[in-house]
Amino acid sequence: MQTQAVTVLEQSSWSDEEIMDRVLGGQTELYELLMRRHNQKLYRAVRAVLRDDSEAEDVMQEAYVRAFQNLGRFERRASFSTWVTRIGVNEALARLKSRQRTEMDYLEECVLEGNAVGATTKNPETARADSEARELLEEAILRLPLDYRTVVMMRDVEEMTTAETAAALEVTEQLVKVRLHRARAMLRRELYARVGATGTEAFQFHATRCDRVAAAVLQRISAL
Repeated sequence: MQTQAVTVLEQSSWSDEEIMDRVLGGQTELYELLMRRHNQKLYRAVRAVLRDDSEAEDVMQEAYVRAFQNLGRFERRASFSTWVTRIGVNEALARLKSRQRTEMDYLEECVLEGNAVGATTKNPETARADSEARELLEEAILRLPLDYRTVVMMRDVEEMTTAETAAALEVTEQLVKVRLHRARAMLRRELYARVGATGTEAFQFHATRCDRVAAAVLQRISAL
């Protein structure tokens, strides 16, 4: 048991580059470490495009499998997280185009998932207020036009840098800044003031989903 604990601790200190080298060296099971590190970021980016939880999971699996298949050709000029996010966003955009539905269709079909209540030290009224605020923020973001909500999700919710966002979306940093400025202007100022620091708690990729995506991807790559 002690040996296993040390191993887990050592693995947590490995960089993405070291893990990728080990995966390419034959330790494919370590690919799960990369997925668990970056599931939250990828989920938020993909869900911003698709606004559907189950389809977002499908796209995540596809992105991870494609990244695994092309890992040896990855030049590492960007980080792994930026690279796999770009793959996921492109796949999500392709699926979005294939639907051929109107913006209103998306709004009607959007299902907002309730978030778990906050820390147990909060009283019920505070926890309920925080949950409602997060739901309002999620709904407001999802109602933004596609180009704006993806930027807001990456920059404000996931807290990616301008450079990372630009690389993931394959646009210029200046365009990211313009879209972010316009998107923030569309959102009600009082909404951000009310939600405040809880903004980063929105669109959580919960443990059950993390386990499901990781298991599905590992099963698929084992058959490659």
